[in-house]
Amino acid sequence: MSEKPVLELKGITKRFPGVLANDHIDLTLGKGEVHALLGENGAGKSTLMNILYGLYQPTEGEIFVNGEKVQIDSPSDSIAAGIGMVHQHFMLIPVFTVTENVMLGEEEVSAGGFLKRREAAKKITELSNRFGLDVDPNALVGDLPVGVQQRVEIIKLLYRDANILIFDEPTAVLTPQEADSLFEIMQLLIDQGKSIIFITHKLREVLDYADRITVIRRGKVIGSTVPAEADPAKLAEMMVGRAVDLDVDRNPPQVGEVVLSVKDLLVVDDQEQAAVDHVSFELHAGEILGVAGIQGNGQTELVEAITGMGKVDGGTITLLGQPVQNKPPRFITELGSAHIPEDRQRDGVVADFPIVDNLALQSYYMEPFSKGVIMQEDVMRENATKLVEQFDVRTPTIDTSVGSLSGGNQQKVIVAREFTRDIKFLVAAQPTRGIDVGSIEYIHGQIVEKRDAGVAVLLVSTELDEVMQLSDRIAVMFDGRVTAMVDARQVTKEQVGLLMAGTTAEELFGKGETQND
Repeated sequence: MSEKPVLELKGITKRFPGVLANDHIDLTLGKGEVHALLGENGAGKSTLMNILYGLYQPTEGEIFVNGEKVQIDSPSDSIAAGIGMVHQHFMLIPVFTVTENVMLGEEEVSAGGFLKRREAAKKITELSNRFGLDVDPNALVGDLPVGVQQRVEIIKLLYRDANILIFDEPTAVLTPQEADSLFEIMQLLIDQGKSIIFITHKLREVLDYADRITVIRRGKVIGSTVPAEADPAKLAEMMVGRAVDLDVDRNPPQVGEVVLSVKDLLVVDDQEQAAVDHVSFELHAGEILGVAGIQGNGQTELVEAITGMGKVDGGTITLLGQPVQNKPPRFITELGSAHIPEDRQRDGVVADFPIVDNLALQSYYMEPFSKGVIMQEDVMRENATKLVEQFDVRTPTIDTSVGSLSGGNQQKVIVAREFTRDIKFLVAAQPTRGIDVGSIEYIHGQIVEKRDAGVAVLLVSTELDEVMQLSDRIAVMFDGRVTAMVDARQVTKEQVGLLMAGTTAEELFGKGETQND
């Protein structure tokens, strides 16, 4: 790291109506440095980065790049200053090729008025090879896995000669393998003179990959440290302002009757391949069944089939004694089920609706929210006010649109809505994706409370630590099949990791050992 910062923020302040999002923040970034930015959902991290990227303008404060003061009024100003941002939710057009997405806004045309696609594709290939990105410039973005789409976002920045790269929650939607690949790419970027600001909630990532760590709480810089002088507990306390219990305390399960029975389930994908390949299992009241697997091995399609969001091509699903395969989601919900969806923006909230409406989405048509065809607005507002406080949703008012909240606060809205209904079955798909440690502690506690109250919980997560901490049993999915069913108390994280990678239970344990059918 050179002594002269490549980037310096001085006294950055941002006020919105009723909210002081950033309060006189100072921050520096050195050449060749990975500077991690930590904070709770709604702490002001993304607002600060959106100022740096020109999406917002500061109320007060100054920005310096390589020692010179710059005025950033738009993303084009930011790009001109050598700053680029990979957003948590990618800014790509699925029906465009990689080349077309990268060129967008930087189009070059020939004398005849044609786009110089071939020249752009050549440059993309060169950047891809130079930084180990492995991206086909002619591929349709919509056909690419999430991890490769993120690489396209990185190429967009490199194509524009960005030297300061902002990564906002870069591993929130990645598998562990994709995350490892991303960090290798980040190291290559650093080795070639780039500098990185890295926003995340994953404390282990910060400790493993950052050079310096700054913590923001409620819009203010609380302090800075380095990995050698920190640990997860210290960072969590800095973020939340209190000690955070990172371990999940729970008693042995009191298992009851079968709530969910899946038999010989078949789900065929758009390519006529078996995404869920004749899967069978049972889930009982009072237990948490974790589904572990690398993303893309059928977990998403399994959840969609069980919740009524996807078509079932064979087999049966029985919930509380009722067949529910190919039934609509409302039918399944009214049986007493709740669902935290994997993609919160697509399936969990209506972004343009206010918080008060989103908190009643599952039951707005029933009492107490409605009497006949008349909605009871006062009751809905009272409910929203209570839940916003109970689940610590950071918002100016309950009338704020959910789409304007941080991703973590959107997740809190979903969890508040689903956990406070009278339910007997809970599907929690990536329940803590993109949220801070304090909220993770709270949500994990709520999931265990539901289980202890007799709710049957199906937990699907790419976070193996989360699956290991919460689950009573673990179903490992590989290539669309449940290849092992294990007791979470009798296996190690390393063993489950091997099962996720395709090792069979017989190869790992010997026939019949540590495997429950």
